[in-house]
Amino acid sequence: MTRLPGLLFFTCLTAASSLVAPLSPALAAPAAGGASDANRGPATGLPLPRYASLKTDRVNLREGPSKDHRTLWVFQRAGLPIEIVAEFETWRRIRDSEGTEGWVLHSLLSGRRTSIVMAARGGDAAIPLHSRAEEGSGVEAKLQPGVIGSVKSCTGSWCRVIVALPQRSGDVDGYIRQDRLWGVYPNEKID
Repeated sequence: MTRLPGLLFFTCLTAASSLVAPLSPALAAPAAGGASDANRGPATGLPLPRYASLKTDRVNLREGPSKDHRTLWVFQRAGLPIEIVAEFETWRRIRDSEGTEGWVLHSLLSGRRTSIVMAARGGDAAIPLHSRAEEGSGVEAKLQPGVIGSVKSCTGSWCRVIVALPQRSGDVDGYIRQDRLWGVYPNEKID
């Protein structure tokens, strides 16, 4: 499985490992549009699918919804956006930006919305983070594919994100075209 360098660190495990964590309240951030009862999680009543993020920097991705199931991967990146696609009691079936799916304990997830900058069509060129939600506005930073940012709002075509960049002191706040992000749905509006 290919991963973006520096984005995710995975460890393939052959034996199940135990992880004890306290239970947390249901995760939130509903998907764009209204969800019918058929598209709601049986454990939380929240829309499925929906985006969330990893709460901690060590999350076991399991084959099934219990600690008895084999660990497939270990995510090592707090804040990584994931998509919750199913629920079973205290377990959530998640999908990452590359399509890998598995089950995690819900207490290891956060309703905080984050996103990953996706590569521009036809290359790995940096994506501009604009000062305003307009193509012609000033550029605050150029973001490489794989950069993770906190989503503050989305209009349906632009999202305001805050990104911590190591080469700058402090966070960078700006706007990026919504179709350049994984972690928000097309045309989704977030206030």
